[in-house]
Amino acid sequence: MTRLLVLGGSSFVGRALVEDGVGRGWDVTTFNRGLRDWAHPDAEHLHGDRLRPDDLAPLAARDWDVVADTWSGAPRAARDSATALAPRAARYLYVSSGSVYAPPPPVDGDEDAPTVDASPDAETTDYAADKRGAELAIAEAFGDRAVFARAGLILGPHEDVGRLPAWLLRMDRGGEVLAPGPPDRPLQYVDARDLAAWLLDCAANDRSGPFNVVSRSGAATMRTLLEACRDAVGTDAMFTWVDEPFVAEQGIEPWTELPCWLPRDDEYAGMLAAGVERAHGAGLRIRPLAETVGDTWAWLLSADKQPALRDDLPPHGLAPAKERAALAAWHSRR
Repeated sequence: MTRLLVLGGSSFVGRALVEDGVGRGWDVTTFNRGLRDWAHPDAEHLHGDRLRPDDLAPLAARDWDVVADTWSGAPRAARDSATALAPRAARYLYVSSGSVYAPPPPVDGDEDAPTVDASPDAETTDYAADKRGAELAIAEAFGDRAVFARAGLILGPHEDVGRLPAWLLRMDRGGEVLAPGPPDRPLQYVDARDLAAWLLDCAANDRSGPFNVVSRSGAATMRTLLEACRDAVGTDAMFTWVDEPFVAEQGIEPWTELPCWLPRDDEYAGMLAAGVERAHGAGLRIRPLAETVGDTWAWLLSADKQPALRDDLPPHGLAPAKERAALAAWHSRR
């Protein structure tokens, strides 16, 4: 039986990895601090803090077929984990990010595009350098036994960032919704469950190296995303599409106040237009957007519309008063 160790494994992508591994009949173990409410009943749970190297010793005393890791903090923690596990683990799967590419990330850029400067020995610096530093650390320990899933916009049930929940909860309020145009602005995304399944398949198929793991550009647009949210909620929300200059003029922040959206001339616009043929050629499958959105809404309802979100990130979504003021300003010009 395949022995899977998930470093973390209690929220969002880590949770999806655990659920997928258990679903395959694998012997799944998680290692985390035990601070979350969720733990899979059919997995083994070990507690420890990977920032303390001594806590890794029990893991390094066992054999693992696959290690999966979602770490986004200090690269030295990924270094310590990979170094400790390399002699006893066959494969290492790391959930990295498209943010590792040096800005501006190129449109249609592949995995050979330049990356940010980073060190595997660093303390926490910034998200991009942390993810790239972790890649370097893991590559040093595992070489071609490692996979780096450079994911972009990750959506799905149990999302703890708040992007898709923000749009769904906005639709739930109904009424006039400020929608950032153009409506056909293409998006790239991956459902956390599809990301997890693809990563574990990579281990089974001896894949290695970096992959841009998102849908092909245009698999979704802002219109199809917002319409899917409205359809899932079943509300009377009406979209008022505003243009990019107006959004900037109103001081509305892309990506956070308007989740999933970036202007076409944004420095990071390439994050929504990455070259993805390597991952799709390696079997990546993206479920329909409506399924991801509908399942996320069902999860939000089960959580009484109060999702547990990360406290180290800003809240996502446009405040109602700011949205009303912006809509009034937009209509005053028509």
